[in-house]
Amino acid sequence: MVKIRIENVVASTSLGDELDLQSIALGLDGAEYEPEQFPGLIYRLKQPKTAILLFRSGKVVCTGAKSMHEVEESIHSVAQQIKKGGQKINMHPKIEVQNIVASSDLESEINLNAIAVTLGLDRVEYEPEQFPGLVCRIDEPRVVVLLFGSGKLVCTGARKPGDVEVAVKKITKELQGAGLLR
Repeated sequence: MVKIRIENVVASTSLGDELDLQSIALGLDGAEYEPEQFPGLIYRLKQPKTAILLFRSGKVVCTGAKSMHEVEESIHSVAQQIKKGGQKINMHPKIEVQNIVASSDLESEINLNAIAVTLGLDRVEYEPEQFPGLVCRIDEPRVVVLLFGSGKLVCTGARKPGDVEVAVKKITKELQGAGLLR
């Protein structure tokens, strides 16, 4: 079984109808809020190591998590701190995964030129002068897999960890079936 490592989970939710970012910035130690440069407040947590983006609309984006558990922990931690500051917020928001980025290793060097020809130009982009990896779009699950000559790959666009597993198994089986992977 190929080992898959989740590198980043990006998720979003809403903590309420409106957030007073100015007062939150004063209450959260280390928060960055410069509305002239970026409309949201940026708050970096050390444990788990994530970044939370808060917007006036109540929308929240969590990035940098390695699992759904870390996303939930981060959002809950920030929600508690905002509530302590006196703002009315939803303490049990519905969290939605926007993107999972994961990496894996096929444990064998691969010929990207041969893969580009075999998989077909309708689902592959490969311009080695522009980018050293081959971009392969998979329809089901709907993800993008970046393949590198070293055999390493990156999967992006997944909504759940199972999608990454399915995509990696699919691409591995396809490459093996075409004789392009040992």
